[in-house]
Amino acid sequence: MLILRHTDDIPAEVRGGVVAIGNFDGVHRGHRAVIGAGLALARAEGRPLGVLTFEPHPRSVFQPELAPFRLTPFRIKAQLIEEMGADFLFVQGFDLDYARTAADDFIADTLVRGLDVRHIVVGHDYAFGRGRTGTPDSLRRAGAARGFGVTELAAVTGRAGVILSSTAARDAIREGRCEDAAAILGRDWEIEGRVEHGEARGRTIGFPTANIHLTDTLRPRAGVYAVRARLEGDGRVFSGVANCGTRPTFDGMGTVLEVHLFDVAESLYDRHLRVAFAHFLRDERKFDGIESLKRQILLDADTARRMLSPAASETSV
Repeated sequence: MLILRHTDDIPAEVRGGVVAIGNFDGVHRGHRAVIGAGLALARAEGRPLGVLTFEPHPRSVFQPELAPFRLTPFRIKAQLIEEMGADFLFVQGFDLDYARTAADDFIADTLVRGLDVRHIVVGHDYAFGRGRTGTPDSLRRAGAARGFGVTELAAVTGRAGVILSSTAARDAIREGRCEDAAAILGRDWEIEGRVEHGEARGRTIGFPTANIHLTDTLRPRAGVYAVRARLEGDGRVFSGVANCGTRPTFDGMGTVLEVHLFDVAESLYDRHLRVAFAHFLRDERKFDGIESLKRQILLDADTARRMLSPAASETSV
């Protein structure tokens, strides 16, 4: 999959395609319906499929004072979109200057002149351009005049008719409802990052951890989780137990994800780790000493192993 960032150098082979447009934070089941509809149209017409998204997320530009809220780091988002069959990903840089772009200019400059789109697919609530004045209806009017089609997908709903949205996924993650988040996303929610050198406390007590400092990623409920993890460039999937929080037994400073992977002896320092949150086990708490902490970690690890076992997965289906 090509990743493009400027309309001035769009290769001829990806012009004239079908383009799905949206922020796609989370690439949840509703987003996948939009991209999937684009894929079906593109393949039926023998055209390339493109996905157009914005980086950074516009909300972080308009409200930088808010707590981190991003569901999916760009690397994971790009990988998920590629796995869906997209031929190219157009990443539109977003800042306060770009936010002043009128909806009509976005259509004329990016969609028509830059990408030469033949069909656009958007979700039911998509809005764009200065003041969010661009709508699916304005896209349809422009398409009738400029020669491209527009498909607007209805909202995708889950259990009890609840709309599958990034907001609903964020709420579930903040509350430690991993299974509910997975039902919205279509997979376990993930955090990724490079494993950093820490103070090696985990190794000294028999539970070495891979430490990842969170940046602009949403903060989940502080606590202990059963997780699955993958190393970049490595097809293996490891099970483990992780604590995400401030480590109150020690310094209580900063939010860190500490991952203990079962039966892994190799060094993970400086490697890129992708961690999927499968089940919430308990809240983070301060212990009165190392021995009580070790006893609890043993219990947590045993619980995580049982919950992540193939037998447990079959039972939950």
